[in-house]
Amino acid sequence: MTGQAGLGRRALIVVASSRGATWEIARAIRDTLDEHDIGTDLVPPDAVTSLSDYDAVILGSAVYTGHWLAPARDFATRFRAQLATRRVWLFSSGPVGDPARKMVQAMEEEPAEVVALVEEIHPCGHPMFAGKLDPRKLHGLQRASLLVFPGLRGDFRNWKRIRAWAEEIAMDLTATPAK
Repeated sequence: MTGQAGLGRRALIVVASSRGATWEIARAIRDTLDEHDIGTDLVPPDAVTSLSDYDAVILGSAVYTGHWLAPARDFATRFRAQLATRRVWLFSSGPVGDPARKMVQAMEEEPAEVVALVEEIHPCGHPMFAGKLDPRKLHGLQRASLLVFPGLRGDFRNWKRIRAWAEEIAMDLTATPAK
């Protein structure tokens, strides 16, 4: 556990990240919750065996070709019934590049898995955060595609927006009694 849990609230932050950028977003969310004395655990989806110790779950995933990563999808399937009984926030990370470009706007559409989760578990929110694309972390064909789409490389994450969202979660959790 990284937080102090001074108010007795505990949040599980579960994140699927393929190259680390989404994990960095989750760490910023964790750090913000910790500042509000909300006890947090930040783990990959396959490390979770139970949700019973948590008042809330924050589930996030990188998005590729309009879909969450398999570990996040599998987590949502395994814990669907339990997620429906607690406070849940979802987030996605993925769009890279100039937001005015049509291709980037297409990346901002909600992943199909999220649409289904929203209907089934009624999360408190689901922002789509811009991502980061580091060519050094890509392999051959992926790196070559940047020659065709050069404006996609870089870090497009808006840390102020991410932290503001995490502040909203902290305010919500501290306004409701711990379980």
